[in-house]
Amino acid sequence: MIIDPRYHDLAQGLTGFSIELQKGERVLIDAFDVPDAMVIALVRAVRKHGAHPYVQLHRARITRELVLGAEEAQYAPYAKVEKHRMESMDAYIALRGSENIFESSDVPAERVQLVSRLMKPVLDHRVNKTKWVVLRWPTSAMAQQAAMSTEAFEDFYFRVCTLDYRRMIPGMKALADLMRKTDRVHIKGPGTDLQFSIKGIGAKECGGQRNIPDGEVFSCPVKESVEGYIQYNAPTVYLGSSFDNIRLAFKKGRIVEATSSNTKRLNEILDSDAGARYIGEFAIGFNPHILEPMRDILFDEKIAGSFHFTPGQAYSDCGNGNRSQVHWDMVCMQRPEHGGGEIWFDGKLIRKDGLFLPKALQKLNPDYLLGPKK
Repeated sequence: MIIDPRYHDLAQGLTGFSIELQKGERVLIDAFDVPDAMVIALVRAVRKHGAHPYVQLHRARITRELVLGAEEAQYAPYAKVEKHRMESMDAYIALRGSENIFESSDVPAERVQLVSRLMKPVLDHRVNKTKWVVLRWPTSAMAQQAAMSTEAFEDFYFRVCTLDYRRMIPGMKALADLMRKTDRVHIKGPGTDLQFSIKGIGAKECGGQRNIPDGEVFSCPVKESVEGYIQYNAPTVYLGSSFDNIRLAFKKGRIVEATSSNTKRLNEILDSDAGARYIGEFAIGFNPHILEPMRDILFDEKIAGSFHFTPGQAYSDCGNGNRSQVHWDMVCMQRPEHGGGEIWFDGKLIRKDGLFLPKALQKLNPDYLLGPKK
């Protein structure tokens, strides 16, 4: 089979830099509506490392049909089998394509919540116990979301996904070190005046070894410290539903008011469980190739000059202990064309209108990340 050389480049990056496969390791390749040629490229790349590939193929319309009639008696044994398989893996690669991002929009919320609850132990084991990387696959539907031609979007996709992520390392380390020392965070912008503490939480660099595309450092608020309000300006899709202009208000860490273009559905999701109305992640994004939202969170949460503030589940590392079946990365962009904004750490302005100001953090600005190697 003749395979696009970009597929091989991507597969080599995923198996090498992203999950650092070692000889004899087992890796599950989870492919959702992805061309066979890309799956084959991954299988070949895994074998070059002397590792063992396993493949699972998914189709969105079939998954929708299964979840439409989901019952505990059906999914509980399935989750048990999937957990056993995940426990047998050392690594996990997921490529998620979609010809229709709204394929599950008519699935009842209670069915989605049932499946999410039963499958959560599988997700937890994969996230906490395996080496993993997750990425989207470029489709015509994604090109439409990005308002680009299919060819132009594919070029953009491979440019983003094969970025030299090693170049982010010094700036990410400096930002993570600063966040570990920080107590009070204050974020200002149009419709946003948000204050919280990240004292003692820690910080984690994300530069191509978990998600592709990548480019963020995340922490988490002390659970009950969040006060104020935030107006997100990036559209979002969650559980098959679309949302614009989400606004959240907080008191003692809890979301006490939530409105959007789809307020009823927004509050249904936030009422999924007690933890869904608390924040499980605060992250700052800086991928220099990603400038505009496209309703795909793996891209949108990395937008240069953005941050995301995430209702729901906190990660086990750099988390506040919040537990929820929801983890919803909502994004706010702060570059001038999106209204600007400021991020303050312990009274010091560290980013203004999307650009980092301290010298050590300037290596996360686009001029450095896209500039000539030094």
